[in-house]
Amino acid sequence: MRKIKLALISVLTVALCGCGGTRDPALAPQKSAAELAYISDSSPIAKGRLDAAIAPLFEDPAMAETRALLIMYRGKIIAERYGEGYDEDTRFISWSMAKSFTGVLIGFLVADGRLVLDDPAPVPAWQRPGDPRGNVTLRHLLQMSSGLDHTEVPEPGGKTIFEADTNLMLFLDGAQDTAAYAEARPMEAKPGEKFEYSTATSIILSDIITRTLTKSIDPEVRHHVTSRFIRGRLLEPLGMDGTYPEFDPNGTFLGGSFIQATARDYGKFGEFLRHNGARKGAQHLPVSWMRFMKASSKNDPAYGGHLWLNKRRPEGRNQVLFPDNGPETIFAALGHLGQQIVVSPEQQLTVVRLGKTQDDVLEPMSAQIGRIMALFPIGS
Repeated sequence: MRKIKLALISVLTVALCGCGGTRDPALAPQKSAAELAYISDSSPIAKGRLDAAIAPLFEDPAMAETRALLIMYRGKIIAERYGEGYDEDTRFISWSMAKSFTGVLIGFLVADGRLVLDDPAPVPAWQRPGDPRGNVTLRHLLQMSSGLDHTEVPEPGGKTIFEADTNLMLFLDGAQDTAAYAEARPMEAKPGEKFEYSTATSIILSDIITRTLTKSIDPEVRHHVTSRFIRGRLLEPLGMDGTYPEFDPNGTFLGGSFIQATARDYGKFGEFLRHNGARKGAQHLPVSWMRFMKASSKNDPAYGGHLWLNKRRPEGRNQVLFPDNGPETIFAALGHLGQQIVVSPEQQLTVVRLGKTQDDVLEPMSAQIGRIMALFPIGS
């Protein structure tokens, strides 16, 4: 078995991601064939031109630290570059990209007839008569519109880093049983009325997955049954051999933040989504479910069913992709510190970027991903 290196990470804060910066290719020095060897000869974009767009991600301080970049075109890797100390065997943390994995896993259970999108979410703690949480559906949870009082990140004049629900749930008071923490929160709005991006919401969905698969409350059984489901339905069919989902002590999949995978495996997941839930001609996930995941939610056009979309967000919300520089059909799994799997079906393109860029300076890096993708033809 190949040695797998674990990428070093910071686990103090958990947040969302956003996006931009560049340099003038005309001023870039000529590079040797060896320096451009990370770009395949089959690239439809000239190596020098593509490198000029990729290089700033690794060399421009404004974009902080990129540790891996993978570009897949028409299902083939045409560019793969790593920062010092990282390579194709390194496992990188997903952060919130895990949410899109969770959305797919829920889709399998809906397709199996074991869950129903618009039925009340099967959370035992919400089933008491008169509990308003009993009106929350899977659709509400998947579209981040449950109405539950979840504070994702510290807020100016509000909750501190030690009071935000995500940090409390993952690292402090709720870490022993993340689902219990997430499911105990009260309502702050009616289901379906308010968009509230929330890692706790994805943890609730993860718990629903496990409760659907087993009635056992034994943490080891919960862990084993869910892990087997994830591997059998998603990882093994996609050939994602370097991917490892993480679990809390109660056996709940940490499906809002914690998957460890290689850049190539993240690329395989992106390609699976690009092909609407199919791989090598086999339809593993119904096309109708992918259609749901890629459709704008009522409360934020740029968010679907646990996927980000290349559409403009309502005023006052940070743009997360590049709606002015690419097809509207682009979608992405995004994570804290600039983790990105960006997919463009019209361009037959999947781009994976992994690294460490603080969330308040993401714009230059994300905009550069948009520039890279803009090099590729649309409708090719």
